[in-house]
Amino acid sequence: MVAAGSSVMAQMRAALERELAPSALEISDDGARHAGHAAAGRGHFRVALVSEAFRGHSALERHRMVYAALAPLLKTSVHALNITARTADEND
Repeated sequence: MVAAGSSVMAQMRAALERELAPSALEISDDGARHAGHAAAGRGHFRVALVSEAFRGHSALERHRMVYAALAPLLKTSVHALNITARTADEND
């Protein structure tokens, strides 16, 4: 049986790859660090991605791009995101 967090992470990966075409993407379930926190069954995740789609955009705009890509999941499965969004130059 697949854990619910794994399924959500797979959906997150598919959405981010489709919308932002990252050259690097890491998603981790950060839920264990929030034990006891009432999140109404929704998870806490860390997302680190490198994409040329971020070039020329501020940190706030980059976060909005990630939120837009994950919008359907934010309504149902994701409670909180910790986002690191960079271009390839910034990742060196």
